[in-house]
Amino acid sequence: MLSRICRRTIQKEIRCFSKGLEHMPGGVVNSEKFREIYTPTDSIDGYYEKVRKPRERIDPTKRAVNYLVLGTMRMFYVTFGRMAILRFIQYWSAAADVLAMATTEVELDKIPLGTTYVAKFRGSPVFVSHRGPADIEAARADDNAELRDPETDAERCPNPEWMIALAVCTHFGCVPIAGAGGWGGYFCPCHGSHYDKAGRIRKGPAPENLHIPEYKFLDANTLLIGNE
Repeated sequence: MLSRICRRTIQKEIRCFSKGLEHMPGGVVNSEKFREIYTPTDSIDGYYEKVRKPRERIDPTKRAVNYLVLGTMRMFYVTFGRMAILRFIQYWSAAADVLAMATTEVELDKIPLGTTYVAKFRGSPVFVSHRGPADIEAARADDNAELRDPETDAERCPNPEWMIALAVCTHFGCVPIAGAGGWGGYFCPCHGSHYDKAGRIRKGPAPENLHIPEYKFLDANTLLIGNE
C-alpha cells in the first residue's frame, strides 16, 4: 500500500516537472539542471570548428577503406603467386653442377693421329677419334653398302679428320671398345654389335648408329661438345 502511494507521488512530480519545462523558453537546454551538468565543448578561438571536416565529406559507404583493403590483399596474392611460380621453376630447373657439365671442351692437339680419346659429357662418355687418311677412305668406301641405319660418312663427320659420337651402344647402353670389331671402328662386347669407323652399325643387335652429340670446333685445336 505504501509503495503504491510513493509511486503515484513520484509520477505526479514528474508530470509537474515536464509541464514546467514545456512552458520554459528554449525548452530543457535553458533549465538550471541542464546548465549545471552540461559542459560546452566549443573552443575559445574557434580553431576546432574551422579545421573539423564537415559530415558531408565523410563517405558512409567507406569505399576508400574497402579499396585499400582489397588492393592490399590482391598485392599479397600476386606476390605469393609470383614466388610460387618462381620456386616451382627453380625446383625443376637443372642444378648448378649439371649446368656446369652442359658443355665439354676437348683439346684436339693432345690426341695423336689414329687414336681415340674418351671425353665425358653430361655424365656420358664420348668418342673423339682422330682419323687418318686410311680411316677416312675406308669409311667413305662403305657409303653405298647395305646399312641398317643409312648415313654417309660426310653426314656423320663434317670434318672428316674427326669422328665424334656418344660412346653408348644403341642396343642396351653399354660402352663399346674403340679400334675393335670387324670393321675396325667400335665393338660392343656385351652383345656383339660392330660399328665401322664412322660409327655406323654393321653387325649385331644394335638398331641404330652411334648417336652424335651437338658439337662445334672453336678453333683448329679446340672442340666444344654441347650447347653453351
